[in-house]
Amino acid sequence: MTIKEVARRAGVSTATVSRVLNEKGPIRDETRQRVRRAVDRLRYVPHGAARSLITRRTSTVGVILPDIYGEFFSEVIRGIDLAARKSGYHILVTGSHSDRRESEAVLRALRGRVDGMIIMSPDIDAEALEANLPETLPVVLLNTAVRNGAWAALGIDNRGAAASVIRHLAGLGHRRIAIVTGPWRNHDARERLEGARRAIRELSLDDSPELEIEGDFSQESGYRAGRRILELSPRPTAIFAANDSMAIGCLSALRGAGVQVPRDIALVGFDDIPTARFLTPPLTTVRVAIAPLGERAMLKLLGALSSPRGRRPRRETLPTTL
Repeated sequence: MTIKEVARRAGVSTATVSRVLNEKGPIRDETRQRVRRAVDRLRYVPHGAARSLITRRTSTVGVILPDIYGEFFSEVIRGIDLAARKSGYHILVTGSHSDRRESEAVLRALRGRVDGMIIMSPDIDAEALEANLPETLPVVLLNTAVRNGAWAALGIDNRGAAASVIRHLAGLGHRRIAIVTGPWRNHDARERLEGARRAIRELSLDDSPELEIEGDFSQESGYRAGRRILELSPRPTAIFAANDSMAIGCLSALRGAGVQVPRDIALVGFDDIPTARFLTPPLTTVRVAIAPLGERAMLKLLGALSSPRGRRPRRETLPTTL
């Protein structure tokens, strides 16, 4: 069914139908009601692609995440979606699987389909963005290493938060602290490890290489790291896991060996995913307001969409709390 059929049924021009559907221009109430009745009877649905050719807007934004599995990414998506729907936008979400080539392919695939993008990719760099994105497309970078100032960016204080974890544990008397890291190529993981290392040096704590065990942010890798930590001699008295999922895996490994937290070994995570507060014991963690982080990224993008030639994009770092 086409707009011409709607116009014929309502006895008006196609331009009038368009103005009614787009809620633009002065239209008499009687005419508007007649057009709406025709639309309902004919079950007419405006063609999105055709409309976007005219308006140059799709009312859709692209969201690229390293993965779309797990509580952290679900919360990020929830925050973005809440802000998007309030402003009449839809989101198109895809994962890059933490792969640079996949990230570039996704960037190219979304061109022309969205009005702007929120990009959270640990492997992307300025060169890849410049090569695969139109210069005029509004973009907000979320927790990426790109710092050339060409795009609006939003991140969290990973280094400061990780250092605060180590200081907290040292304040409780711990001198030998194991660190379950995220994958080294991940931007957040590198910053958290750097912050922890800095605090360990400043406090003259045990910095043996064996105390750093690499994970991949999954519960399974946390479980494996927990098993390895139990084999260390002397055994660490505390563990800092670079995200809550790995901390949960560690907790399971410790429990399975009859090791109690926090009586026998202290455990701290990072992110404050919703599940963390329902563990037994509740998990000590770095609180990142995850859904508000996504919401803030969307609001920054909406600002760029409303004034594409407005103020210069800037990087914003959000605080965290232990």
